Amino acid sequence: MGLLELCRGAFGAADLYQVLGVRREASADEIRRGYHKVSLRVHPDRADPDSKEAATRHFQILGKVYAVLSDQELRALYDQQGIVDEESTVLTQDRNWEEYWRLLFKKITVKDIEDFEKKYKDSAEELVDIKAAYEDFKGDMDKIMESVLCVDYTDEPRIREIIQHAIDSGELPSYKAFTKESKQKMNSRKRKARQEAKEAEKSREELGLGEGEDDLKALIQSKNENRKKEMGDFLAQMEAKYGTKSKKGGKKTAAKKGMK
Repeated sequence: MGLLELCRGAFGAADLYQVLGVRREASADEIRRGYHKVSLRVHPDRADPDSKEAATRHFQILGKVYAVLSDQELRALYDQQGIVDEESTVLTQDRNWEEYWRLLFKKITVKDIEDFEKKYKDSAEELVDIKAAYEDFKGDMDKIMESVLCVDYTDEPRIREIIQHAIDSGELPSYKAFTKESKQKMNSRKRKARQEAKEAEKSREELGLGEGEDDLKALIQSKNENRKKEMGDFLAQMEAKYGTKSKKGGKKTAAKKGMK
């Protein structure tokens, strides 16, 4: 079975760009980010025991999709003729797709996070991300605050001001979820954020953690299974978007502040 047929069966789409969730005109970096984002949903390490076999199969297919679209000649052939060169060494070689994935996406440290935060806050990139989150979540501030990088509850007034200014200027639509949000919901969000921050600091103190990568891992491991997975997934997403440059290129990675 060819790659396009495999994609249709595994992801419900025979279009390689649709599988990665990117535009046909996407840059190499956008394709890389799309690959990593989708891979998080099917990575065998993050699958339940019952679904690990299916996740492994989907992960392998996804790796091949990225291999094709990240190869200039194979991508050109696919763009021009809508076919995949199934005999290409890129697809026929015996490759460990998990090792390949780990080579592309370097792990990050607390220092990486802090360095990125300094550059990201109040940047043009942050502005774009805030506006995109507002539209994606139809003005739901709970989801916006969870989605935007490097923010905690103390940043909410600044985030709200940015969004309101864009609404007033006609750049963004007005959603009731944002303009009519109740004080009760606002306060509930703040209480939850403060409590999580206290719990994270307490865990760090109890474990005597510092600022290294091993310390970051230990903090994650001190939490229950759901929180560990949440933190691990978030870190991996940030590695995809801002990871240290690999041989194929890429940006520097950071994770969200306050996601403990």
